[in-house]
Amino acid sequence: MKPVTALEKITKLLVDGRVYRRSDFTSVSSNVDRNLKELVNRGELKKLQNGLYLRPKKTPFGEALPDEEELLQKFLDDDHFVVYGPSMFNSLGLGTTQLYNEKVVFNRKRHGVMSLGGRTYTFYRWKEAPKSLSKEFLLVEMFNRLDELSENKETVVSNFKKKLSEFNLLKLNNSLNRFGTKSTQKKLKSLIRENHVSA
Repeated sequence: MKPVTALEKITKLLVDGRVYRRSDFTSVSSNVDRNLKELVNRGELKKLQNGLYLRPKKTPFGEALPDEEELLQKFLDDDHFVVYGPSMFNSLGLGTTQLYNEKVVFNRKRHGVMSLGGRTYTFYRWKEAPKSLSKEFLLVEMFNRLDELSENKETVVSNFKKKLSEFNLLKLNNSLNRFGTKSTQKKLKSLIRENHVSA
């Protein structure tokens, strides 16, 4: 029987629509780069970034975009991150109304704007990052970025004072201490104190 080649071993591991790192194949091939280059040339893999590949998935409407969570987890090689758009600040009910096309990845490793898998992301690197979104995190991040937003800052602050009781203060202080900039920490803690709520 003809021995199975490294290229065939890699091909058998591929699943349509999945994202892979180069390191996923080092255990089955001693010449991964050559094998991956051949698979890219054949159209069986698409190179997204250095060391990051997509197995294309065809649909009746064309090629499907990769799953966002999997794409970002493979790209960052980390599962501590959250993805949000500034439009999500509107859900807090503090008077923000603008709609934004931007997608933000709050994470521990990357910083800057880059295109990945057919989407464009703004990566914000922080010393740590949550694994899921919460309204308290969104509030802190909104104050982190308030000067960048096309919103009336006085209205946002006034509405926050009125709606303070709608937030879980333990979670809010935790998010503030972990994810707030120094100016955001100072601003929010002062607002909490002014409203006679212990910080």
